[in-house]
Amino acid sequence: MAIRKVPILPYRRGSDASEADFFDIPDEPCWAIIKRQLRHLRTWVVFIFFVLFILFLRREKPPPPKVTHIDYSKVDWTRYAYSQYATSSPYLCNALLTFDALERLGSKAQRVLFYPENWDVVVESDRDRDSQMLALAHEKYRALLVPIDVQMVKAGDGPSESWDKSTSKFLAFGETEFDRVIHIDSDATILQNMDELFFLPPAQVAMPRAYWQLPDTRQLSSLLIVLEPSFKEYYALTAAGEAVTYGQVNSTGATTGARYDMELMNERYGDSALVLPHRQYGLITGEFRRDDHRAFLGNEWEAWDPERVLSEAKLVHFSDWPLPKPWIMWPQELLADMLPKCKVKPGTLQESGCKDREIWKKLYDDYRRRRRNVCKLLSYPAPNWPPREGPEQPLSQDQESQPLS
Repeated sequence: MAIRKVPILPYRRGSDASEADFFDIPDEPCWAIIKRQLRHLRTWVVFIFFVLFILFLRREKPPPPKVTHIDYSKVDWTRYAYSQYATSSPYLCNALLTFDALERLGSKAQRVLFYPENWDVVVESDRDRDSQMLALAHEKYRALLVPIDVQMVKAGDGPSESWDKSTSKFLAFGETEFDRVIHIDSDATILQNMDELFFLPPAQVAMPRAYWQLPDTRQLSSLLIVLEPSFKEYYALTAAGEAVTYGQVNSTGATTGARYDMELMNERYGDSALVLPHRQYGLITGEFRRDDHRAFLGNEWEAWDPERVLSEAKLVHFSDWPLPKPWIMWPQELLADMLPKCKVKPGTLQESGCKDREIWKKLYDDYRRRRRNVCKLLSYPAPNWPPREGPEQPLSQDQESQPLS
């Protein structure tokens, strides 16, 4: 019987080794392996899907959708309005910026502008800035112009105008042709459409909390008021405003400290107003300069994220006293102390974590840019710092109304 030969196993392609190293990694350069794998279609498909996934994560988030239970196309927008008042040139421009933001964000509601009755819309020269801005409010932003008698409030003009004129916002309660009116302080900037506030549950007023006073004081802030017009409320508030203007007296006849619109509103509606969430409707710029954000966040455990906070906010109020308002340039000596600090190694070349500072400066820069573009006005020069011993005289209206060259 013939002896059967045992077959010899073949060598593996590309290798001089025998079956002893059959499962070894082939002696082949890594780049050659990569090139060979890239020839396969499935590799490219996986790579493309990976790139698309990264781009999806980095995409810009769309604005929040409108309230879904309201059919905005069927709303009679002639029944709703935003109101502004202007008793000086700076505040007239601020009102225009508010109307411009509402127009840009697609608000359908009406706009109402209260202004001194001694102003007019007849543009007599290219330096007649007040008349130009009034005409712009009416023609471009379709604002209803309502002349008012400003004798009810104390005199004042220019960048140092006091809060005494803030009681003019009570005039919005007299606009009874509207079902609801939203009054916004003009030293604020609108970031998102707020038309959903017109459809809140019935309430005489709705206001955000003055959260920066918590926990010591629980008070409503008048920087945003959603109100139901009423002649009864109008007469009651204006009467209280006149008492403040002429002598600062309270209901008992005793002389008090200064009380303005915020105090008067809290006296009347502090226990009955609908409270709006301040994260969306009451954020102040000074929050980006704070180290302790518990009052804003409302808890002890949530982490402060300035980018998320800004993305949620629909309204930001400029409040960084003693820094002046955004239409006045900053005193450099004061700015150095007030500027938001970076989180890591502040004041050094290696500083980082400066997102609060970037957002804070962007809010001011954007406001000043829009002021130049919409009103064609430059900012007031920075006041002296430290202040002089005597009170400074405000700039004249002619200085404020000087157009850009």
